[in-house]
Amino acid sequence: MLTAERHEKIICLLKKQKIVKVQELVEKLQTSESTIRRDLVQLEKENKLKRVHGGASLIQQIKVEPSMIEKTNKNIIEKNRIAAYAASIIQDRDCVFLDAGTTINQMIPYINAKEITVVTNGLSHFRPLLERNIETYLLGGFIKPRTEALIGQLAMESLRKYRFDKTFIGVNGIHLDDGYTTPDPEEAAIKACAMKQGHRVFVLADHTKFHEVTFAHIANIEEAVIITNETHEKNLNSFKEKTTIEVVET
Repeated sequence: MLTAERHEKIICLLKKQKIVKVQELVEKLQTSESTIRRDLVQLEKENKLKRVHGGASLIQQIKVEPSMIEKTNKNIIEKNRIAAYAASIIQDRDCVFLDAGTTINQMIPYINAKEITVVTNGLSHFRPLLERNIETYLLGGFIKPRTEALIGQLAMESLRKYRFDKTFIGVNGIHLDDGYTTPDPEEAAIKACAMKQGHRVFVLADHTKFHEVTFAHIANIEEAVIITNETHEKNLNSFKEKTTIEVVET
């Protein structure tokens, strides 16, 4: 098979699946692993994909935001492990901010700390929090249908009244130069405010978020500890020079 044909098939497969593994490409294209890796390097140089540990993913458009359903069904195992680890950081009597988002939502069943208080802008969070008898404050504001996040001036005014022992944030992109980003400026503003109100700040992100940039800046890399399943040293070393990274084995 000619190089151009392989590249076309790789891009077609990515458009269908969003992410592919090297071994999957080896089997589908009936070629060697070394050839596939060279193809991925070349396609990345042409800005047609992004290499991730063990494979490749599509480069996302900076203002495209997946829906809650799409997020929930993506990288479920990785997100679950990250969420469980993050929940273990919460201590008895902590005051905590839980950002809207699927990975943050997955923390809730794993929270074992007693007498904690949670503030959240995640509409989908309040019911599972109440089911666990966790004291919960839900911000006011406009409900963004796509992410079920409470945003806007009322949410911001409410959020500014609180201070947190720990703040947990979800992001769409983590980049050395552009920091933490998300597609929506109003959600970015809420996340940034919550980070400033937190004594300790944690960003929860699976391996697909590294080297991605979306539309709205939230904060610089050094402003949070990153909790991730990413283990590839090439991807992590440069980030470790700027902040602490907690790697959860998946």
